[in-house]
Amino acid sequence: MADQPACPVVPVQHLVLPHLRAALKSGAPVVIAALGSSSTWGAMARDIADSYPAELQDDLAAMLPDAEISVINRGIGGEDAGREDARMASDVLALRPAVVIWQVGANAAARAESIGHFSALVRKGLRTLRGAHADVILMDNQRSARLLASPDNARINAALARLARQSGVSLFSRDALMRGWARTGAPLDGFLARDGLHMNDRGYACTAAALAAAMVRAVK
Repeated sequence: MADQPACPVVPVQHLVLPHLRAALKSGAPVVIAALGSSSTWGAMARDIADSYPAELQDDLAAMLPDAEISVINRGIGGEDAGREDARMASDVLALRPAVVIWQVGANAAARAESIGHFSALVRKGLRTLRGAHADVILMDNQRSARLLASPDNARINAALARLARQSGVSLFSRDALMRGWARTGAPLDGFLARDGLHMNDRGYACTAAALAAAMVRAVK
């Protein structure tokens, strides 16, 4: 993020990552799988190297220099819980990850998907992921003009928070993160792309920085 302004300082979010802590303690190589849609893939970034998973790998390498950590980007634009459930075994579990970050819900909000149907699909996916003995981090929706215009966006985010609590997994809230950025006086437009939906390079980089800080705090 050398060419970008510094990220706003916001409270570190709380994550629980026992599998990651154990893997780091053992000295084994660590795989982190980032599952999601276009904002995981890196839509509107200048390059795939500016996606949040790529930035996260760089941040973790700097913060945990003795660890061998690979962050594998498994984002596909336009997908949501149903299609991501269908490819979990081949795209995620086959990697034997210590951590799975599942960004889900933006397309459900944009398409006005039933909250009940969405919750059932995410619950099914969480059962699959937890059976793989990996730490799971659910990631909710970014605060962008097109999503905030959806009446379902807040309900989707609330459903993800509820599912995280019920399933005993961690939630990394981009909604809360971006609210924090706004409270520091940083205009949200500075983190968003021109399409009114996705993050720009700074948004991806600052999301990754906040997530890396939370993950490192969890293992230390």
